[in-house]
Amino acid sequence: MRTLSSFALVTIVVFALVCETYGDEGMYLFNDLPKSQLKSRYGFEPSEAWADNLRLSSVRFNSGGSGSFISSDGLVLTNHHVASDTLHKLSTEDRNLIDQGYLAATTADELKAPDLELNQLVSIEDVTDRVEAAVAKDASVADATKQRRAVIAEIEKESQDKTGFRSDVVTLFGGAKYHLYRYKKYTDVRLVWAPETAAAFFGGDADNFEYPRYCLDATIMRVYEDGKPAKLKNFLRWSDKGVSEGELVFVSGNPGRTQRIFTVDALKYLRDTRMPYVLDYLRRKEVTLQQFGLAGAEATRRARDELFGVQNGRKAYTGMLAGLQDPKTIATKQQREEKLLAVIKADPALADAAKAFDEITSVQSEKKDLIGQTVSLRSRLFDLALTSVLRAAEDEKPNGQRLREFTETGRESLVQDLLSEAPVYRDLERVKLADELARLVEHRGGDDQLVAEVLAGKGPRERAAELIDGTKLDDISVRKRYLEGSLDDIQKSDDAMIGLARLLEPEYRRLRTINEELDERERQAYAKVTEVVSRMQGDSGYPDATFTLRLAFGQVKSYQQDGKTVSFATNFGGAFEHEAKHAGQTDFDLPKSYAAAKEALDLSTQMNFVCTADIIGGNSGSPVVNRSGELVGLIFDGNIQSLTSDYLYTDQQARAVSVSGVGILEALRKIYGAESLADSIGK
Repeated sequence: MRTLSSFALVTIVVFALVCETYGDEGMYLFNDLPKSQLKSRYGFEPSEAWADNLRLSSVRFNSGGSGSFISSDGLVLTNHHVASDTLHKLSTEDRNLIDQGYLAATTADELKAPDLELNQLVSIEDVTDRVEAAVAKDASVADATKQRRAVIAEIEKESQDKTGFRSDVVTLFGGAKYHLYRYKKYTDVRLVWAPETAAAFFGGDADNFEYPRYCLDATIMRVYEDGKPAKLKNFLRWSDKGVSEGELVFVSGNPGRTQRIFTVDALKYLRDTRMPYVLDYLRRKEVTLQQFGLAGAEATRRARDELFGVQNGRKAYTGMLAGLQDPKTIATKQQREEKLLAVIKADPALADAAKAFDEITSVQSEKKDLIGQTVSLRSRLFDLALTSVLRAAEDEKPNGQRLREFTETGRESLVQDLLSEAPVYRDLERVKLADELARLVEHRGGDDQLVAEVLAGKGPRERAAELIDGTKLDDISVRKRYLEGSLDDIQKSDDAMIGLARLLEPEYRRLRTINEELDERERQAYAKVTEVVSRMQGDSGYPDATFTLRLAFGQVKSYQQDGKTVSFATNFGGAFEHEAKHAGQTDFDLPKSYAAAKEALDLSTQMNFVCTADIIGGNSGSPVVNRSGELVGLIFDGNIQSLTSDYLYTDQQARAVSVSGVGILEALRKIYGAESLADSIGK
C-alpha cells in the first residue's frame, strides 16, 4: 500500500513537471475553467452566465478556424484568411472577391457559401468510463483500435439520434479522458462583408508572423435558418473602447493541435523527421503553385487561396522547426522529463507509466520508417474519387466498424463536401496531380509495382493529363450518382479517377490501419503517463489542443525586442506610415479605399494589438473579450516568437495578435460606408 507521503510526493512533482503552467499559459476546457488562477492572479471570477454566453457565442469553421456571433440576427465575425476558402469558391474570373472585397447592400445580396459548416458547442459530457469499459484490458492493439472505434461510433450515434446535434467524442489528455461534444450546426452561411486582401494581409509574407502589424484581417458572414437570418439569443456585445496596457482579456476559440504532452523522443522525431518532411512538401507545393500562376491573371487567381495556405504553413513550420532546433528547447524538456521519470521509477505502483516512455520511443521509430509512404494524392478530383470509393465500401459495414468519417453521424458533413458547388479547375488539377504522381515515384521508387500500375507506362505529367481528361467528377450530378449508388456501381465505373482510387484503396487502407494502431499504442502510453494527474487536474491543468473550444486568458502587454519596447497596439496612422516606409513594395500598398477615406479616418484609432493569451493555429478568428464579456478584438496571428507554442509556451516575447474591435468599426463606417452593418453589430 502506498503511503500518504509517497502519494503526496508523486502528486507534487508530477503536477509541477507535467502540468505546470507558466505565466498566462493554458487552453482550458469550458467544463473545467481556471477559476482559481483567475481569482488569485487577476481577482476575476467568471460566472456561469458569463462562460455560457461566451461559449454559445463562439463557433468553429469546418474550413479550419474560429469565429463568433456578433448580433441577434445571425452575424458572424471571423478572419479574412479563415473566410478566404469561401471567398475563393465564390469568386469567378470576373469577380475576384479575395482581392476586391465585398459588401452586401441588403440581405438579398448576401452570397451563400457552397460548403461551409459552422459548429456551436451546446454541451459537453464526460464519457471516459464508457469508452474505457468497452476496450478489453488484454486486447491486442488491433482489437483495442476496433473496440474503441465501435464504442465511439455508438456513443455519437446515440447522442445525435437523441438530440439532433452533431456529436463528436473527443480524446483528451493523450487518451486519459474522453468527452462528448454536442454541436448545433449551421450550414446556410452567407457572405456579408470582406475587405480587400491588400487591407486584410497588408505587409504580405514579409510581415506574416511579425509585429507591429496593421491588418484588417476580418470578414463578416451571417447564418441562416429556414432561409431567413437566424435569430440568436447568445451573441457578443461590442466594446466601444480600445484596449489598454495590462488589461485582462480572454480568447474563446478552437486551437488546432499542440504537442506539449510529447516526450523528448517524440519531439526529436518532429525535429529530425516529420517537420523537415512537411517543410520539403510545402516548399515544393509553393513553387508548383507559383509556376502555375505565371500563366496569367486568371491562373494566379485560381491558385491564390491554396498558395496562401501553403506559404502560411511554410512560414509557420519554419518557425516551429527553428524552435525545436534550438538546443535550449530540448534541454528544457529533457530536464523536466528526467525529473519526472525519476519520481515515477521510484514508485513501483507507477511501473506502467515508466514503461510508457519506452513504448512512445518505439512508436517514433516506426513512424520514421513510414514517412513518405502515403498514397493520398493532394488533388480535389482524386480526393472526391477516393472518398466515393471508400464511402461505397464503408456503407456495406455496420456503423461501428466504419472509418470514422463515414459513420452515420458524419453523413451530413460528408454529403455537403461531396456535393459542394465550389468550382474545380481542371488546368490546376492537372498540374497538382502531376506533381503528386512525381512525388509518389520519388518516395516509393520507379520500380515499385504499385507505382508502375499507377503510371500505366506513362510519365507523371502525361498520366495526370490522362486521368483528368478521363474523369467527370467535377460534375455534381455524377458525384451524386456515386453517392447514392452501390459498391457495385463503383466497381463497374470506367471513370479514370475512380479507377485510380480503386487501385490505391488497398494500400491506403493498409497504411491507415498501421497509423491508427500506432496512434492507439501512443494513446495508451500517454494515458498511462497522465493518469497519475488526470484525477487531480481540477481547474489547474488543461489538455493538448484538439480543434475544440477552449478558453485562454492573458494581458494586453508590450514586450522587448532587440533592446527596444514593442508597443502593445498600433493604429491607422501607423498603417499609412508603414506604407510610406515600404514605398515601391506592392505588398505594402494599402487599397485605394484607404487613401480615399484618409481624411475621414480617426488615425489614432487602434488597429491591431497583442496579448499574452495562449493560442495556436485554429484560433484564427477567435473573439477576444474583456471582463464584461464584450468583444474587444479578433485573433488573426501570433508573432514569430510564439511559433514554439505547439510544444512550449512562453510569454517573454510571444504574443497573440488581434485586430482591434474599434478598428473594425472605424473601417466599416469610414472606409467601406457600411453604416447600417456597423450599427447592427452587438445588437
